[in-house]
Amino acid sequence: MDSAPSSTDASADSQDLAYSFRDRFESLLPEIQKLWPEVTHQALEATRGSFDEVVHLISSQSDRAASLVTAQLEDLLDQAGDRTRHLADNLDPLEEQLEHLLDELNRTLRPKLEKPVRERPLMSLAVAAGVGILVGALLTGGRRSS
Repeated sequence: MDSAPSSTDASADSQDLAYSFRDRFESLLPEIQKLWPEVTHQALEATRGSFDEVVHLISSQSDRAASLVTAQLEDLLDQAGDRTRHLADNLDPLEEQLEHLLDELNRTLRPKLEKPVRERPLMSLAVAAGVGILVGALLTGGRRSS
């Protein structure tokens, strides 16, 4: 069995790299400009995030080999992916904490809101209708003045 990657696999990897680069292009621009200050922001934006065009632009303006630029851009993309994963990992505990707080708020606040509604359903209905009419009047009044 041959362990070398097929040309189809290499092509798919190249395409994945190009898509990933295009998706993160805007966030990578500051880092690219730090590494290659001789390349203008306008010239980079003119590539519209095309990996091959960025490699060609940088190699032509910085006198570096395209293979070296490609490797550096791939490293930069990997670092950005690592930072994204790190941020996502840090957000997980916050998301759990928020979910816990919302559950607690639901347990404590819901009974306080439901009790007056159950004790005085007509009054609650009248307040809800009044608020609906007020919101409706504000919305339709804004449309008439336009």
